[in-house]
Amino acid sequence: MSEISSFSIEEMVACNIGHRIDRREFLRGMLLAAGAVTAGPLLSLPGCTAAQPTPTATPTSAPKPTTTPPTPAPKPAASKSVSPLSVPEGDPSVETAAITLPNEDATIIGYRAKPKGDGPFPTLLICHENRGLTDHIKDVARRFAKQGYVGLALDMLSREGGSDKIQDQSQIPNMFSNIPQERHVSDFQAGFRYLLTQPFVDKSRIGMIGYCFGGGVTWRAVTKIRELKAAVAYYGPAPAIEDVPNIQATVFGVYAENDSRINVGREPLEAALKQHNKSYQMKVYPGVAHAFFNDTGNNYNEAQALEAWKDTQEFLTKYLKS
Repeated sequence: MSEISSFSIEEMVACNIGHRIDRREFLRGMLLAAGAVTAGPLLSLPGCTAAQPTPTATPTSAPKPTTTPPTPAPKPAASKSVSPLSVPEGDPSVETAAITLPNEDATIIGYRAKPKGDGPFPTLLICHENRGLTDHIKDVARRFAKQGYVGLALDMLSREGGSDKIQDQSQIPNMFSNIPQERHVSDFQAGFRYLLTQPFVDKSRIGMIGYCFGGGVTWRAVTKIRELKAAVAYYGPAPAIEDVPNIQATVFGVYAENDSRINVGREPLEAALKQHNKSYQMKVYPGVAHAFFNDTGNNYNEAQALEAWKDTQEFLTKYLKS
């Protein structure tokens, strides 16, 4: 299996755990990404429980009469937690805009949030999860703008018309299995070039942050965009170890304790960062699973999300604002 397919399948597993997508859609995505031979073993992973066969009834000469039980009243829908960090669209201290930028023969869609004023401001490229450019990621961009950063979130499905134009949203994670990682990195390279043309951007203080799928893209981008000053990768698959020497930015790796599929790559990555004298820090947040920062997902943990946000702000203040 290629690295790209493996990466995408791992993210679909996490999506199934963190967002509880429909099981049929999850399995269909597995088959599309890797073929039927791969889907079976993956069902043994957390969040993937194989359907049990329906037992065959044994006939009797005199079947017992049955009664239809009353239909239970529907349970009220569980209310979603909303992060206290959330910044609504229209906040008076934040300016937002939908933007486009060129990358060779493609037009890349993005969402930009910046503090009020002329700047120049430190700036973050933002890579979304494998759900596409969602309202949650736009909110994250506004959260950073509230802290004094320009946040530029790019849509990795721009060439497909944009995340919000995909008719069947449950198929978005599957679509990434057919897109080379190099394309995502190229789009962020184009995003970096775009930022250099913006008068409100401090050209010497540009960093990157990504979540889940976007954490993996961030690790890969930081090996290619040598001008990045700092980067934060939330529970993202490690880059190719042979590419670690190319990293120039100081990097913060955010990990969840109960996220074994991502954590298996953490120690080899850290060993390579140490071997090549790279500036980095890593932290494992206790008692939480993959995607614990996303307050729209079922793995959201407010206490640890706030802790990770505080640590991220301290890291960026030290390595990007200063």
